[in-house]
Amino acid sequence: MNPVIKRRAFLAASALLAASTRFPALAASKVAASEEHEQRVRDLIAQMSLAEKLGQMTQLAGGRQKALNSRIDDAALDRVRQGRVGSYLHVAGAEPLARLQCIAVEESRLGIPLLFAMDVVHGYRTIMPVPLGMAASFDPEMARRAARVAAVEASVSGLHWTFAPMIDIARDARWGRVVEGAGEDPYLGSRMAEAQILGFQTDDLASKDVLLACAKHFGAYGAADGGRDYDRADISNETLHEVYLPPFQAAIAAGVGSFMTAFNELNGVPTTGNADLVRSLLRDQWGYQGLVVSDWNAILELVAHGAASDPVEAAALALRAGVDMDMTSETYADHLEKALAADHTLLPLVDEAVSRILHAKARLGLFDDPFRFGDAEREKLVLGSQEHRAVAREAATCSIVLLRNEGNALPLRSDARIALVGALADDASSTIGSWRARGQMDESITLRAALESRTVTYAPGVSPRDPGTSGIAAAVEAARNADVVLLVMGEDFDHSGEARSRSDIGLPGPQKRLVDAIRATGKPIVAILMNGRPLALEEVLDGIPAVLETWFLGNESGPAIADVLFGEVSPAGRLPMGMPRSTGQVPQYYAHPPTGRPANPDLSKDSARYHDAAIGPLFPFGHGLSYAEFRYSDLSVVPQGKGGSLAWKIAATVTNTSARDADEVVQLYIRAPVAGLARPVKELRGFARLAIRSGGARRVTFTLDPEHFAVWRGGWQILPGSVEIMVGASSEDIRLRGRLENPEAREVGPGEIAGAARLTTVTVA
Repeated sequence: MNPVIKRRAFLAASALLAASTRFPALAASKVAASEEHEQRVRDLIAQMSLAEKLGQMTQLAGGRQKALNSRIDDAALDRVRQGRVGSYLHVAGAEPLARLQCIAVEESRLGIPLLFAMDVVHGYRTIMPVPLGMAASFDPEMARRAARVAAVEASVSGLHWTFAPMIDIARDARWGRVVEGAGEDPYLGSRMAEAQILGFQTDDLASKDVLLACAKHFGAYGAADGGRDYDRADISNETLHEVYLPPFQAAIAAGVGSFMTAFNELNGVPTTGNADLVRSLLRDQWGYQGLVVSDWNAILELVAHGAASDPVEAAALALRAGVDMDMTSETYADHLEKALAADHTLLPLVDEAVSRILHAKARLGLFDDPFRFGDAEREKLVLGSQEHRAVAREAATCSIVLLRNEGNALPLRSDARIALVGALADDASSTIGSWRARGQMDESITLRAALESRTVTYAPGVSPRDPGTSGIAAAVEAARNADVVLLVMGEDFDHSGEARSRSDIGLPGPQKRLVDAIRATGKPIVAILMNGRPLALEEVLDGIPAVLETWFLGNESGPAIADVLFGEVSPAGRLPMGMPRSTGQVPQYYAHPPTGRPANPDLSKDSARYHDAAIGPLFPFGHGLSYAEFRYSDLSVVPQGKGGSLAWKIAATVTNTSARDADEVVQLYIRAPVAGLARPVKELRGFARLAIRSGGARRVTFTLDPEHFAVWRGGWQILPGSVEIMVGASSEDIRLRGRLENPEAREVGPGEIAGAARLTTVTVA
């Protein structure tokens, strides 16, 4: 039967079905379910056989990223009829998913709907900037809007669940997956996590056009040794709780519907089998009751880790840890029954896992209407709509960072004769980055295409992949005949992403030879970086007066870059990760302790520095320039209340002293009380992206409470003492300094939010 007709037939009978245990009306808007909700789920579980329970705990791949739905054959459909699968990933499309759901709800014994999932990371059909680029906007509201577009497009195409946001903190740019996260800072990462979750899920998962979000990868995946993907993370408890876990606690506060465990081991224990991390910390201490899914094949990989001797033991280990659903390895489906026969104490854990899976489906309204996701007619209108493209262009423009602008080389004159050099300038595939869902390269506008109406000569020169250099001569000729050279360099999309770690994060391929040749012409150069990670480019960028960081900006990449180049928009993005001078400097991060011998530029003194490199990054965390000038003034630090309601209002005035309207990103840093500990030299605890008219001023106020200063000492503790306050335009460009005295000394409860996870209230006048 046509799936549209089938859906209408189902809706006509919905009142009867909602009253039955087969389709209980379970649409709770919170992870924690009501007693009525719980009872209905218990009734359904009581009817299930063990095979059906293990089926609910099994997620299969319905295809591959480039061949969605390709594995949904007759054998797969029979498995659905038998109730031996609970979810599919790598599937999409309103009509095919409606047909598949029909089989689940009409032809299986209990009629439990399937969950359909995909990695919708930075857009579904309309592709937004990669997450690292979006984090550079320092604009959570922009991130929420971008995720909202993705949710609308994916849900109308039949999907229920996305494996995003990735909220791993990453301080080693060699790790390829830095492209998927928000960079090095836990406070920025926490805020971007919240924003994306709200965009995907809204306030109520039972509402229209939503996606179940997934906080991944729990935990400390971004701390992999040497930046090697999948490798171990060996870090202290202090670093774990203060740096790597805050975005996950912030995700819980935002109501995230699911978690994903990481591939890596943490201090010797693989996270997918880590009961202390998942069942104890996440479940018991933080109180999280949502669905936990493994990463791809990760349960079976417990054997390769050496944590389990065989798949039976691996299944038991993951279940004890608190993993509810097995992504693709079928270890639960094939081996958990044997583990249960050997240890009957595991059976209640199976029921718990199935309960959480059913609650997730219920929160999405799938028991009320299994077909409420997906609309083939609306799908044709929504995907890649002009409204969504407008959001993509705004997001792309917000994400561009002006790293250098000596002599006001930018913006360009409208009548400038331009040589556009570099293969990435016309690489439509790279504009949409990795994890592109259903994005189409032919729907992306490259920089070359965006500049077609101007006086431009294009010469690709060399490619990041091809070792050939024969194109350099034509690029040099184009440069000699131009007023200015737009020199596009960096990585292609496949240099960063999962399993794309690099030991050398300089320019790949023969690009440096091209840069040297263009520089030798003596023509003014604007370097335009396209990349999925911070690159080590001190030598490459030497002598180049203007540098733009543009990441992989999505479908509207070219027009967004052009808007900034010609001054239609003043750039205001900020670096979410500092850019090193050389690969040998990484990992590096601004929030480091001073050490007993802080870095000193005098090479005759022993200090914590490299002797063959200047101190610090080439461009620091939070750095980004503007075409406007801003003055910071009138810092005030005022205590509010006392005792348990103690807080401080920290305010500063920012004035646009230039002749043009522009945005400025105001950043608040603190240094927590010392109290016998070596604390980071500064930690971000607030930021605000302000639109300020020429000659205008705005006053921004951050409200901090003692929990913002808490430190981890076997538990969160608030220590008394002096807290240094720093307000500025980057982690190194501090404009105003002050102090406050925190008199409180107390412990923070395990379920309370402290440190970088804690939201700072910001008001702007």
